[in-house]
Amino acid sequence: MKIEFGASARKLQGKGASRRLRNEGRVPGILYGGDQPPQVIELEHKELFQHMRKEAFHASILTMNLDGARDQVLLRDVQMHPWKARIAHVDFQRVSADRKVHMKVPLHFANAETSPGVKEGGVLSHVANELDIQCLPADLPEFIEVDCSELTLGHSIHLADLKLPKGVEAPVLRRGGNPVIATVQVPKAHVEEAEAAAAAAAEGAVPAEGAAPAEGAAPAAAPAGGKKEEKKEEKKG
Repeated sequence: MKIEFGASARKLQGKGASRRLRNEGRVPGILYGGDQPPQVIELEHKELFQHMRKEAFHASILTMNLDGARDQVLLRDVQMHPWKARIAHVDFQRVSADRKVHMKVPLHFANAETSPGVKEGGVLSHVANELDIQCLPADLPEFIEVDCSELTLGHSIHLADLKLPKGVEAPVLRRGGNPVIATVQVPKAHVEEAEAAAAAAAEGAVPAEGAAPAEGAAPAAAPAGGKKEEKKEEKKG
């Protein structure tokens, strides 16, 4: 998805100037990177806010039209107002076609409803929702798909199990890491029910007082006073 947006060079700097820009519906920002010095910019808030609602805007090479000159950039940082739905500041980085970039891209989980683990009553847990990758700008994907179609109950998908797009690598794998991405587990309520049922079954295995002995079991011993009672009956006779 190609996304282009407009920006203008900012003439005034400082807290006062930035506050006036925000009051006028503009957003102060900065553009840095590449072989050029950092440049302070300003953007129209309404347009930027609409773009920010798109997932691709956060993980794609963007085209910034800066006073008629187009630059390929990445969104690097966004500062929001503490309690209002308003962008306070934004940072963009220039990118070069021949230089690899580090980027966090979202993970999209597919085929969860058809996985054996979910069919058996398990719950799919997303341990990670984004992945740090490295690649050339032309190879940057909007997202990476996690196929859950073969995930069974009690098992997990690790980073090494993912099929990364061509030209994309995960630095954490080079460092020897292999984190869990998703797992299917039995719901806690089901585990508690099974434990309660097992405990009840174990208690039911002990014969209740007064119950008939099992077939082949030795009869219970007579009370200690039974012989004395028999002798008394013989004397009376």
